[in-house]
Amino acid sequence: MESTRRSFLALFLLVVLGSSIATVEEENSEFWRSQARKTLQAALDRKLNTNVAKNILFFLGDGMGLTTLTAARILKGQLEKQPGEETTYSVDFQVADSAATATAYLCGVKTNLNIVGVNAAGRNGVCRTQKGNEVTSILKWAKDAGKSVGIVTTTRVQHATPAGSYAHSASRTWYSDADMPDSAKTDGCTDISFQLINNTDIDVIIGGGRKYMTPTGTKDPEYPTDYFSNGKRKDGRDLIKEWQNLKTGKVAHYVWNKADFDAVDPETTDYLMGMFFSSFAVHHSPSCLTPSFLVFTGGRIDQAHHAGRASMALHEAVAFDRAIAKGLELTQEHETLTVVMADHSQPLTFNGFPFRGNSILGKSPLWASDMLPYTTLMYGNGPGHKIVNGTRPDIRNVDTSKTQSLLRCFTEFTTLDLLPCSTQALISFIKPVLSVNGV
Repeated sequence: MESTRRSFLALFLLVVLGSSIATVEEENSEFWRSQARKTLQAALDRKLNTNVAKNILFFLGDGMGLTTLTAARILKGQLEKQPGEETTYSVDFQVADSAATATAYLCGVKTNLNIVGVNAAGRNGVCRTQKGNEVTSILKWAKDAGKSVGIVTTTRVQHATPAGSYAHSASRTWYSDADMPDSAKTDGCTDISFQLINNTDIDVIIGGGRKYMTPTGTKDPEYPTDYFSNGKRKDGRDLIKEWQNLKTGKVAHYVWNKADFDAVDPETTDYLMGMFFSSFAVHHSPSCLTPSFLVFTGGRIDQAHHAGRASMALHEAVAFDRAIAKGLELTQEHETLTVVMADHSQPLTFNGFPFRGNSILGKSPLWASDMLPYTTLMYGNGPGHKIVNGTRPDIRNVDTSKTQSLLRCFTEFTTLDLLPCSTQALISFIKPVLSVNGV
């Protein structure tokens, strides 16, 4: 208990101290937009060099991988009396989270840790700092331009990454009104689920997070006996029904299972809300890329890393790759801009000298100085650290390549089962929906 108190105190101090680092100009949205315009213009002004090289300079940094490059770049800046960070960071922290990065790449403005859709003048969890500092996203810009838009995620739709496309919140954790302090509600802030259906007219919404949309005690249709899947809202609002009412006069479908999904005709559908799991969406990486704008998030890669589950993270990444391939297959390269990126990294590293063909989830053939084997993949921190009586566990007889954690990583939330919904089925539905109105 005492160690838990110390951890919370340390986190509180980090947030308080971190929030004071931003310069005044960094709290101004126009500062970041101006930088973006200059960077874009510099790229446009570059002249194509068609000369034949007369000289070659070849530099090689032995062992200089991505982490070394990033840390060295930061150090270089700090040696020059600057903060050092130049690319992926939040305004107040050296290591960014999904909320700050989503605000950066979707809204074009860097912000503070745990804040989504608000510039760096906002403070984590402080509602009054949110007002007047909201920033809009490319999804909103696309909708305002007459495009159809959508979000698809393997996490809850209220998660920081998809939320960056439609929400403005001083805290990424304000999923429902039940997650907000009374002071925030008194000051007029609204939860992320409420903003999902009210901020932007989104054509396609697919992910998890049902329980944040319904009143407290509402039984989940898929897991009615699971208390933790019950509705959470204290205001008594059923946002799913409200969304349906907002679409009166349009063909709008809410689905939560494969049977309902399969019954929907994409050719005659204007809007779709699909919530396939009460908290986390478990279908694997549906994807579509159309002339309209869609944000797809393979969010469970990150969630698996948080739990120290390399097997699950890698399998999710492979599913994500297949979804990208399907998106490329269904679109025309000459008319589609496809962007594939990560928002931040995790402390996963390679170890030892495994032979070629050795399972990436296996063990190094060389043992450590304590004469015990170790896995090829390791985390720099997290729940995997185990020392008993001063000794690491002996994993010689442990099959580390098994994927038993793939479906059972987040059992603390509720039981996970794969939804029988294929990537192709989701794409075949979403693509016509996003192409309504001829855009």
